[in-house]
Amino acid sequence: MCVYQALYRKYRPSSFEDVISQQHITDTLKNQLLSGKTGHAYLFTGSRGTGKTTCARILAKALICENPKNGEPCLECELCRDMDNDRLSDIIEIDAASNGGVNDARELREAASYSPERCKYRVYIIDEVHMLSRDAFNALLKIIEEPPPHVKFILATTEIHKVLDTILSRCQRFDFRRIRTEDIAARIMSVAEKEQVSVDEDAAALIAKIADGGMRDALSIMDKCIAFSDKVTVDTVSEAAGIAGRGNLFDMTCAVCSKNASQALEIVSALHSNSKDMQQFAMELLEQIRNVMVIQNVSGAEKLIACTSAELEILKKCAADTDPAYIIHIMDMLGKCVERLGRSSSKRIELEMTFISLCTGQKAQSAPQAAAAVSFPSEDTAMLTARIAELEQQIKTMQSQGFAQQPVRRQPPVRQSGNVPMDAVTDTSKMDVNSAVLMPEWPEILERFAQVCPSVSGTLSESYGYVSNNYLLIVTKNNFFLSLLRNKENAEKLRETIKAVTGKNYSIRAKCTGAKQGAAENKLPQLMQKAAESNIPVETE
Repeated sequence: MCVYQALYRKYRPSSFEDVISQQHITDTLKNQLLSGKTGHAYLFTGSRGTGKTTCARILAKALICENPKNGEPCLECELCRDMDNDRLSDIIEIDAASNGGVNDARELREAASYSPERCKYRVYIIDEVHMLSRDAFNALLKIIEEPPPHVKFILATTEIHKVLDTILSRCQRFDFRRIRTEDIAARIMSVAEKEQVSVDEDAAALIAKIADGGMRDALSIMDKCIAFSDKVTVDTVSEAAGIAGRGNLFDMTCAVCSKNASQALEIVSALHSNSKDMQQFAMELLEQIRNVMVIQNVSGAEKLIACTSAELEILKKCAADTDPAYIIHIMDMLGKCVERLGRSSSKRIELEMTFISLCTGQKAQSAPQAAAAVSFPSEDTAMLTARIAELEQQIKTMQSQGFAQQPVRRQPPVRQSGNVPMDAVTDTSKMDVNSAVLMPEWPEILERFAQVCPSVSGTLSESYGYVSNNYLLIVTKNNFFLSLLRNKENAEKLRETIKAVTGKNYSIRAKCTGAKQGAAENKLPQLMQKAAESNIPVETE
């Protein structure tokens, strides 16, 4: 039975000549091999998929080859063939991620003292060397500095900053560059021809762009595309890679640059319905906004941008119609949004808040302001009328449940007793309504709190968190939560969970609407806005 082999394995370079975008390294290694002045320890560093392990294997093969040619392994002798088939005991590959203990390092040090069985050298390739423990590094220091004449070390890492300086100083260091986009695209087309697969040039360019300088990632994406369709197009790549279509991406670029909030939210809704990755989309959009910035500031920017001629015209129009300072602001906001999306459990809401902020000029976290600024032209009059009636009823309910202005009461510290007075939990008189904003980390807090204190977290279903200065107001429809929060232990668990997520200590207050909040997430901010206009001290975030 023929076993399918992944493309990145099938087309792994077998000689220095096949390695792309790393000529500054391959030429140096070949010259060392030709002159016979090879080092005893090498350190290859760079981002993933740039050829570090591949070059390590080629170097090892060239060192033990019986008939090297111009600094390259011959690939024909018995030793070269045995190494390709993993039958050569003198070439030892070690994954430091799973063999990074001090005992593993000691075993390696002891084994290195033995002479090679068949080859001129015993070569150790240690991948992800930064995963070695400090004790393991120290155990290897001496042998890496002064190994036996028959031993060579080749270390590879993606995180050079984690490697001890004492190791760095004992190795010849080679920094691998990200592979150029055009080189990746050319290799994709070459592999497609050998595999007899139809791949559009634009699709190859998109794969190269997504791969972000990693050849292995590019071939893995191509593998998925081939499985998805016999003819690989830009749309095929978008579907197989789970990214936003190029049309949506450039439509969003125009929407953000023209501050069209409605169009931006409609695009997010469509992407969410198709299960697209919100964080990936935000990163792609950030790249396109960067392209607009380049066009505004660089003559001949076409050389620095990877896109089609039609896409370039769209970007040029955005560049001409948009204030450069606003473009910088968009990039700053999107960069922060990408960071938050990585830890948010409500990625769609996080992205929508960012776009509303960009398009309206309001603070991204200000839910009342954002809700008031966004129109919903797609909704008919009957639906809007029903929504208004529902919100008005909720405001009346909130007023009857204690949202009226309350006098300041001096209460003993919460930590002084097992249960605190109810006023200490519900008093919101010191909170500034105008500065209150919706807490974006609230979904993550609920998720963590469910693991810490499930008995209390159940009462926070459909709750919302709002902050103002050092105060946090929790609005929930379950009145039982107020009683549970009075318990010192419950309050401490919640406070610690909030601090673990946000890094801040908040004075916690709580309010109960006493009615079902069947409205969607965009209704509550409108309710908060109306309540604020009625001089009701509601804390919002």
